[in-house]
Amino acid sequence: MSNATTADWIAGARPRTLPAAIAPVLAGTGVAAYVDSMVGWKALLALVVSLALQVAVNYANDYSDGIRGTDADRVGPMRLVGSGRATPAAVKRAAFLAFGVAAVAGLALALTTSWWLVLVGVVCIVAAWFYTGGKKPYGYLGLGEVMVFVFFGLVAVIGTTWVQTETWEWPALYAGVGIGALACAVLVTNNLRDIPTDIEAGKRTLAVRLGAERTRALYALLVLASALAVVAVAAATHWGVLLSLVFVLRMLPALRTIRSGAVGPALIPVLGATGMGQLWWAVLVAATLNAA
Repeated sequence: MSNATTADWIAGARPRTLPAAIAPVLAGTGVAAYVDSMVGWKALLALVVSLALQVAVNYANDYSDGIRGTDADRVGPMRLVGSGRATPAAVKRAAFLAFGVAAVAGLALALTTSWWLVLVGVVCIVAAWFYTGGKKPYGYLGLGEVMVFVFFGLVAVIGTTWVQTETWEWPALYAGVGIGALACAVLVTNNLRDIPTDIEAGKRTLAVRLGAERTRALYALLVLASALAVVAVAAATHWGVLLSLVFVLRMLPALRTIRSGAVGPALIPVLGATGMGQLWWAVLVAATLNAA
């Protein structure tokens, strides 16, 4: 029987990760607005899809890691199954409810745009579940960053632009790279913090495979990639977008913490800081794109 309170369920949804769902929609909508094709209600539906998928992934991860015992000795925030505050069945239902919300909103977008988006949505949901679910979750094989880059970067940004413009826009691709790089940086931070417990649980994340020092270097490279993506967007549109590079100022404290050798709980603030940096990236790029 579940003893989880409303506050527990909110914590289990991992609010600090939600900027990673909002940022790609802002960036994609910014590109759509730049080409004079913004459709407000479609942008809102895309936001519902993105947020619901993020929450679904978080609950699915909680459920799958919980039943495997991976969360039995956590350094990070509370997990519903691992802490015993909610039953695995309840958390699994919550994950599928969130997947259902994403599916309904996505279907509405497909009905009003292109039917092939249904296939994209199915792939997104399957990828989200098997990140830590199934017999051989790819998140345990060091492939989590690939999924995050593709689905919470490229697909989310390009998809948001597409449903509004129904045209291919190169700036959306470059924005997807920038958003995807910072989304990966969030996951890299999480996995860097969990290296000791993941090794014990047999979870071979990319951070475990690389080791702590190279993982710290990877974080810095991802921030650099997001900065280069700003330059690419500017080259494809107008050079005023380069003003968005001030987002790096928001990333400096997180970079210093990562490079300082911080471990365990000391890395938890970096998760929120990186997510907010990603949100700043999206807001600044969308604003500067449409300021000319």
